[in-house]
Amino acid sequence: MRSNILMRAGLIGLGGFILPAAALAQAQPAPQPATQPAPQAAPAATDAAHQRVLPLEGGQNFRDLGGYRTTDGRMVKWGVLMRSGAMSRLTEKDFAYLASRGLKTVVDFRDTRERASEPVNWPADARPQVFTKDYALDHGMFMNLLMKPGLSAEQAKQAMATFYRDVPNVFADQYRTLFGQLLASDGAVAFNCTAGKDRTGVAAAILLSVLGVDRETAIQDYLLSNRYYRPLPPKAGDPALAMFSKLSPEVRQALMGVDRSFIENAFATMDAYPGGIKGYYREKLGLDDLKIARLQAKYLTAA
Repeated sequence: MRSNILMRAGLIGLGGFILPAAALAQAQPAPQPATQPAPQAAPAATDAAHQRVLPLEGGQNFRDLGGYRTTDGRMVKWGVLMRSGAMSRLTEKDFAYLASRGLKTVVDFRDTRERASEPVNWPADARPQVFTKDYALDHGMFMNLLMKPGLSAEQAKQAMATFYRDVPNVFADQYRTLFGQLLASDGAVAFNCTAGKDRTGVAAAILLSVLGVDRETAIQDYLLSNRYYRPLPPKAGDPALAMFSKLSPEVRQALMGVDRSFIENAFATMDAYPGGIKGYYREKLGLDDLKIARLQAKYLTAA
């Protein structure tokens, strides 16, 4: 029942919805991890030949998941697994760059309204196969939360943390699609939402874990959104701007940033599944030991 309440509340990807994100972008600079140390297990790159953040003119939190070490001593391949925010502002040069990197598949977690508002105009000669799911989220209760007098940063963080408990179940179908395409694709795969931090952040943490990367490293990759997510500028006449500008900087940071407690709540849900996290992989994502071994053989290399 809690999942349905959160869906109606519009808490899915709080900082990732186009309207709130735009208003918050005007209200304050990009989020900075003031209360969290800079991640050490998730460097910008492991060597000069690779970049954690892709060099795109219109990229939004567009990152390569390569270079992370697994617990058995292997390493995630560079250039084949990418996580991102909305791709609607990619330029012709960006499309050409992604095509040169062998991007063949995109799994877009955004809802129907988000995709319609910010479409991605892939050119015919560089268009990957794009997988989406039609669904709608209501902002009403979310807006009511933000209009609550005296809303504190702790209340905002608690709302986000509560939402994250449900993400592994609410988005299980989309995550199952992602892993199906990871198994089927013959090229690089990218997955995204709007901000590339909530829905995408959980997906990336699950993917790294399935590949055998230790949990702390997966968490540190998740926290990099505090460094690399840059809210898009607001559209003219944005009606939510006045409301969001009244929020304290601490509340805005809680909504637009990421926090260790958020992703730990998502992991707690998976750990509590019958059979533990492997039970979650099997029942929710369709990943048995054989498929996990196939994914590891496909996306890992010798360190």
